[in-house]
Amino acid sequence: MASISEPVTFREFCPLYYLLNAIPTKIQKGFRSIVVYLTALDTNGDYIAVGSSIGMLYLYCRHLNQMRKYNFEGKTESITVVKLLSCFDDLVAAGTASGRVAVFQLVSSLPGRNKQLRRFDVTGIHKNSITALAWSPNGMKLFSGDDKGKIVYSSLDLDQTYVL
Repeated sequence: MASISEPVTFREFCPLYYLLNAIPTKIQKGFRSIVVYLTALDTNGDYIAVGSSIGMLYLYCRHLNQMRKYNFEGKTESITVVKLLSCFDDLVAAGTASGRVAVFQLVSSLPGRNKQLRRFDVTGIHKNSITALAWSPNGMKLFSGDDKGKIVYSSLDLDQTYVL
């Protein structure tokens, strides 16, 4: 017997000007003006994450209507992929063109949860551009893949503050 599926609701196209206006189109670096390209995107019910060509991760909170910026320390390199996860903690993983992967554990308003932003780096494993990121449902495993076909499994223990 066939089951009845829920009806699909289509929504009208919305250009998200409030989001795009919060991201600069150019930045000044010394005497040069550098164009900012949006290079990666992921969404969930709580956030919209946008990666950029200047190594800046823009995270828009849908509930607070607030934009936050996170960056990779050091060299500004293009973010090639971002992946959000909402479970016990809100997590964002971002991969770059040089093979760096960073995990951001976002601040939680829940009692007993994370009260400050924490960042974990997965470095020295990928030598090429990150093309894919995938979370396990509980947020304890992160899989990353690069453009040469290398896939890496990283185990995260957020309570112990390390990445294996």
